[in-house]
Amino acid sequence: MAFAVSLIDLAGYIALLLWGTHMVQTGVQRALGADLRAILGKALRDRGRAFLAGLGVTAALQSSTATGLMMAGFSADGLVGLVPALAVMLGANVGTTLIVQVLSFNVSAVSPALVLVGVLMFRRESSSRAHDFGRVFIGLGLMLLALHQLLQLMAQFEDAPGLRLMLAAVSAVPLVNLFIGTVAAWAAHSSVAVVLLTMSLAANGAVPPEAAFALVLGANLGSAINPVFEGPAGDDPAHRRLSIGNLATRLAGIVAALALLQPIGRLLSAIEPDAARAVANFHTLFNLVTAAVFLPLLTPYARLLERLLPDRVDPADPATPRYLDPAAREVPIVALGAAAREALRLVDVLAGMLDGAREALAKGDRRLMVETRQRDDILDSLTTAIKAYLTRLDPDDLSEGDQRRLNEILLFTMNIEQAGDVIDLNLLPHAAKRLRRGLVFADRDRAELIALIDRLAVNLRTAASLFMTEDVRVARLLAEEKVAFREAETRATAVHFDRLRSGQPDVSQASALHLDLLRDLKLINSHIVAAAAYPVLERTGELLPSRLAGDAVAPRGNRGGKHPG
Repeated sequence: MAFAVSLIDLAGYIALLLWGTHMVQTGVQRALGADLRAILGKALRDRGRAFLAGLGVTAALQSSTATGLMMAGFSADGLVGLVPALAVMLGANVGTTLIVQVLSFNVSAVSPALVLVGVLMFRRESSSRAHDFGRVFIGLGLMLLALHQLLQLMAQFEDAPGLRLMLAAVSAVPLVNLFIGTVAAWAAHSSVAVVLLTMSLAANGAVPPEAAFALVLGANLGSAINPVFEGPAGDDPAHRRLSIGNLATRLAGIVAALALLQPIGRLLSAIEPDAARAVANFHTLFNLVTAAVFLPLLTPYARLLERLLPDRVDPADPATPRYLDPAAREVPIVALGAAAREALRLVDVLAGMLDGAREALAKGDRRLMVETRQRDDILDSLTTAIKAYLTRLDPDDLSEGDQRRLNEILLFTMNIEQAGDVIDLNLLPHAAKRLRRGLVFADRDRAELIALIDRLAVNLRTAASLFMTEDVRVARLLAEEKVAFREAETRATAVHFDRLRSGQPDVSQASALHLDLLRDLKLINSHIVAAAAYPVLERTGELLPSRLAGDAVAPRGNRGGKHPG
C-alpha cells in the first residue's frame, strides 16, 4: 500500500513539474510573444546574431520547440534563409540549458515567495502584462516545489533494494537510458522537465552519473523529434529542412557523446562532486560543443539539406491546407500566423473566381462558368479547416490581443467564403440566365459590369493587404468603396424604370438582369469590406453601429421633451 501511495506521489510531483513548465511557457508567450517574434525577425541577418537571438528567446520561453515553430513560420514565408534558421536552432538548444543551470542550485526556499508574488500579479486585470508574468512566477514556484518534493521522495527510496536492483540493471546499458530519456522528452514535449527530473534522480544516487548523462542525451533527442513528426501530413519536404537539420545535428552530437561517455563522466564528476550540478553541466556542455562544431559548417550543411530535401515540383491540391501545422498550436502567436497565411489563400481563390466571372460575362462561356463555380468548393474546404484549427486553440493560452486576432481571422475567413457563395449561387446563375434567354446587354451596361468586377479585384487585393497591416487609412479607403457600388445600383435602378416605361420587353428584361448582377457585385464588395476594414475601424471607434441618424432625430413620440403618455 505504501509503495502504491509513493508511486502516486511520484507521478503527482512529475505532473506538477510539467504543469509549472507549461505555465512559464504560456505566460511568457502571452506577455512577450509578439516581441520575441520581432526580436527573431530582426536578428536573422547573420548566423552569430541569429544564434544569440535563439539562445535568448528560448531561455525566456523555456522551449526550443516554440522557437523552432517561430522559425518554421519565417522559413515557410521565405523571410529567412536556412543558414540563419539553423543558427537560431543551435542557439535555442543552448538556451534550454540556462534554466536548468539556475534550477540546479538549491533555490527551493524561494518557491513560496515566487508563488505568492505570482498570485498577486495574476489577480490583476487579465489584459495586463502583470497578469501574464504572474503565470510565469507561479510556474517557476511550482517547478521549484516539485523538484524539492521529488528530491525528498527519492531520498526515502535511496536504500530500497528492489529499486536499486532495477536502476542498476537499467543503468548498465547507456542505450536503454538514451531510449528512456528520448521517449520521456517526446511524450512531455519538454527536455527541460526531463533533465530536471534526471537531476533529482542523480542527486539522490538513484542513477550513476553515466546513466544520468545518457538520459540527458535522450532528452535532447526527444525534444528534437517532435517538430519532425508532428508536421502536417503530406507537407512539402522543403518545409521540414529546419526540423530535420536540427535533429541531425543532435544525432551527430549524441553519437559522439556516447562514444566518449565514460571519460566525460569521470571528468565532470571530478570537477563537480554535486551530482545534480554535474548533470546540468553535461547538458550545457553537450549543446555548447554541438553548436561550436556546427556553426562554422552551416553553409555546406544547408546546401546538403537542400539537395536531400528539394522543393516539391508538383502543385499541391488547392483544397488542402498548407500552413495549418498541428504542432504550432502549442505557440498561439505562431498558430495565429499560420491561420492568417492560410486565410490569404482564400483571397487567391476568390480572385480567381472574380476573373472567371468577368470572362464569363464578357464571353458567355458556359464551361468557364462551371469551372468558376467549382472553385467555391475550395473556399468551403479551406474555410472549414481554418475554423477547426482555430477552435482547437486553448483559450487559456491566448492573451486579449491573441483572442482579438483570432476573431479577426475568423471574420475575414467567413466573409471571403460568403463572397464566394454570392458568385456561386447568385452572380453566375444570373449570367447563365442571360445566355438561356438570349438577352443582350447594352454596351454601356456590359462595360459597367466589367469595370465593377475589376474594381472588386482591386478591393480584394487591398483587403488582403489590410488584413496583414491593419492600417487605419487603408481601412477608410476600402470602406468608402461601398459608396461607389451603392451609387451604381441607384443609377441602374433609375435606368431600369425608364426602360420599363418604354414598353420594350427584351430591353427591360436585360435591364432587370443587369440590376440583379449589380446587386450581386455590391453584396460581394460588402463582404470584402466587412472582412478587413470593419474590424480595424471598429477598434479605432470610427465604425457607427448603423447608418440611421439616431442622434440627429428625436424618437417619434418623444419630441418636445415629453414622455409619451
